[in-house]
Amino acid sequence: MPEDHDLASQPTLSRFENAVTPDDLFRLRDVMIDQFIQSFETAPQHLTLDLDPFDDPTHGQQQLTFFHGFYDQYQYLPLAITCAENDAVVTVSLRHGTCAAFLGADDDLKYLVQRLRQDWPDVQIHVRGDCGLGVPLMYQTCDELRVTFTFGLGMNAVLKRFSADLLAQAEAQYQTSGQPQRLFLKREYQARTWATPRQIVIKAEAHAQGTNRRAVITNRAGWEVLPQAVYDEYAERGESENRNKELKCELLCDRLSDHRFMANFFRLYLHAAALTLLVRLRRRVARPPTSGTERGPEDPLPTAALAEPQRKKYFNRRRREDPLGEGHACTWRTQIIKVAAEIITRARRIVVRLSASWPHLDQLLRVGKAVAEMPSLPPGG
Repeated sequence: MPEDHDLASQPTLSRFENAVTPDDLFRLRDVMIDQFIQSFETAPQHLTLDLDPFDDPTHGQQQLTFFHGFYDQYQYLPLAITCAENDAVVTVSLRHGTCAAFLGADDDLKYLVQRLRQDWPDVQIHVRGDCGLGVPLMYQTCDELRVTFTFGLGMNAVLKRFSADLLAQAEAQYQTSGQPQRLFLKREYQARTWATPRQIVIKAEAHAQGTNRRAVITNRAGWEVLPQAVYDEYAERGESENRNKELKCELLCDRLSDHRFMANFFRLYLHAAALTLLVRLRRRVARPPTSGTERGPEDPLPTAALAEPQRKKYFNRRRREDPLGEGHACTWRTQIIKVAAEIITRARRIVVRLSASWPHLDQLLRVGKAVAEMPSLPPGG
């Protein structure tokens, strides 16, 4: 009841946050992984895990917040692991503001892979990360775990020398055709500090905005035959980065304003749990476009297998027809949560009266029906 005097006050909630221990955080990690496993109705054959650090600015005397020169701010540097197959946030970790991007990522990945294989022994796992995570420690960790990986690799003088002819070819073809050009080079490469050679793919691009070169390092089979496919699949991790944007900007996980580091770690888990709830709910209520799609009813290909232009058209049309299914937190907040209503409290029930002219009433009813039909969790789930 809103007028209940037994509701926790702000000081009570603050004491609750500051009572969190490392063991509590470990248990929260297990809960998030359990929720992720239970989100699949059947055991998946393949999982793509994206490791992404993101800056989390701080504005006070929080423990372990330091000034980061690249971001030009005092901050934390959390790490999130998300799943590309269902957009779920699998686990998060809070780290001090000036740590290396890969700090602790190997331990998080080891624990996560171990837990997943306890339930799904045969699942194939692919790991992706940007240049900050493309270090020998992560390559060795993935090899030990028997998972495939694709990490970004910063362009250095040697890689630029390797790809100079390829870039010149892309520029020449662009000047001749007037159309953007993307060429790919695959080869083995071993930096001076690496124990063994590794496979790399370099993209050389020429277009109206100029030229661009990017490199990735991988242990995927077929990298020599289809280097473009390896790079394009890596580039799709941009969709997983949107989960970080939602976590930080939409669900405001940058409000880690407690003094104690452990309390802020706990707050990060609360924000991640909120995003998990949003992801699960919008996947439950989402519906495909009803007309004008690029796919026929007999087309057996999943949406992710469509060519990029058709896939973009499909998702853009879906967002227009079903804003809640693909909507950000602000969409749900403005259309479903922040709604003018009259609340009448009676002895046996609480009546919520909504305006008959409210344009999103049908969406609220659809969400309510979907929630009511959700299966209940098993005991202890």
